[in-house]
Amino acid sequence: MRAVLETRRKAATVRGEELAAELERVRAALAEAEEVLRCRVIGLEQYLEALAEADAPAAVAGKVSQKGPVGPRRAVPHRQDAAGIEVLSVDYQALMTAAGEAGGDGLGARRAAVVLGWDSASASRVEGARARLKRLVERGWLVEDKPGRFTLPAAEQDAAGTGRPGGGS
Repeated sequence: MRAVLETRRKAATVRGEELAAELERVRAALAEAEEVLRCRVIGLEQYLEALAEADAPAAVAGKVSQKGPVGPRRAVPHRQDAAGIEVLSVDYQALMTAAGEAGGDGLGARRAAVVLGWDSASASRVEGARARLKRLVERGWLVEDKPGRFTLPAAEQDAAGTGRPGGGS
């Protein structure tokens, strides 16, 4: 009887080790797939932005493009070219508002995904939100003083009253 139990224990141990190895393989494959997806989401957003920018010079020159819209236009104008956040799309306006409310702590990508109404547990959605925040940084709307923490530029924080009390830094 003891030999049968020992054999069963050994078989269970081997099966457990096989499953653990399989789990590690699946986790690695999942991480790789999520990275590919993240890159493709960012690439698609950059492509759509480039398309929007390519159409912009034609409109400035007085010509109206005869092409129909390719997809959602999410062009973010440079900060110095815009009068206020009302030139931004609704999603970007929501991100700017959330960054102002976050104050000195800054807005993170996971919170930005929630602000956009996306599932914050989805890595691809969080990366999409991070890409939008980075785009706002590139265009001068936000700053990233700490990695992953996005805030309004200092002048806008002071104007919005989100700086430190008493005006200290």
